[in-house]
Amino acid sequence: MQLVADLLLLSSETRPVMTSEGVAVADTFDQCRDTVIARTKELSILTHDIQSQLNMGRFTEVGDRLLEMANLVVSLTECSAHAAYLAAVETPGALPCLPGLVDRYKVTRCRHEVEQSCSVLRVTPLPDLTPQLLLELSQNISTNLKNLTDISSLASEKSRDRFAKEQFKLSVKSMSTSGTAFLACVKEVKSQPSELTRSRCVLFSAALVQAVSALVGFATEPQFLGRAASISTEGKGVQTAVLGGAMSVVSACVLLTQGLRDVAQHPESSSKMADYRERLRNSACAVSDGCTLLTQALRERSSPRTLPPVNSHSVN
Repeated sequence: MQLVADLLLLSSETRPVMTSEGVAVADTFDQCRDTVIARTKELSILTHDIQSQLNMGRFTEVGDRLLEMANLVVSLTECSAHAAYLAAVETPGALPCLPGLVDRYKVTRCRHEVEQSCSVLRVTPLPDLTPQLLLELSQNISTNLKNLTDISSLASEKSRDRFAKEQFKLSVKSMSTSGTAFLACVKEVKSQPSELTRSRCVLFSAALVQAVSALVGFATEPQFLGRAASISTEGKGVQTAVLGGAMSVVSACVLLTQGLRDVAQHPESSSKMADYRERLRNSACAVSDGCTLLTQALRERSSPRTLPPVNSHSVN
């Protein structure tokens, strides 16, 4: 959640948000707005459900709902960022984004997914590396390596620079070789679980992460990213309002996640438990407030914090 927020909200770059298939997450501002509002309603329901499951001591269910919440917030953030772009470029004098060879958001997400999966393998105790978990991790890594390969191959094909054409190909080759070696280790630890086979996963994961990082570092050089949209002060105000509303939701959900971690990691008899639960309730309220703020920003195309009070009167 935090990574997506950093990439799409805090960077404040005026660019569209594309899916892994290379198409925009929505065609119109109205579609984005309606999708985000629907997501905020789902999020409110999930937030209440998480607290209920926690109160009943159902930690497995809490974990499942937390994963749902994270995926929902990522989707909400993507749609909000795209809505902010569409609203901004609709203002007078705006020039739309000029796409480049590479979408920074997509390749950075892929790098993060690979790093996270490798990190799970490094820190998870051997008895907890179940066949199902290993399968999920290897599938996630394979999917993201394929996405990076497809993006880089297309960039190589379209680039007019001789060095860039070849470097994209070489970067993919390096990543592919490291990925094959690493996934072979994962397969081995699945069939022959031991500290030795697990340590091989850790060893070869470092090479894979390094290869992916090098590829993404090269792919996100400015000359491959195109040009962000050019917008007026009015457009910037609209963009900031929507992004600010989305950031309120993400920040609250991150705090909620931290609060759940604190409650789960301490015994009920802990002297701090009352404080942890109070923070959790406050975070849940903040999620609700953030959803309201975002919804209003999308409907008004301006920040509710800067709107005049409902009963205010003009003084002329």
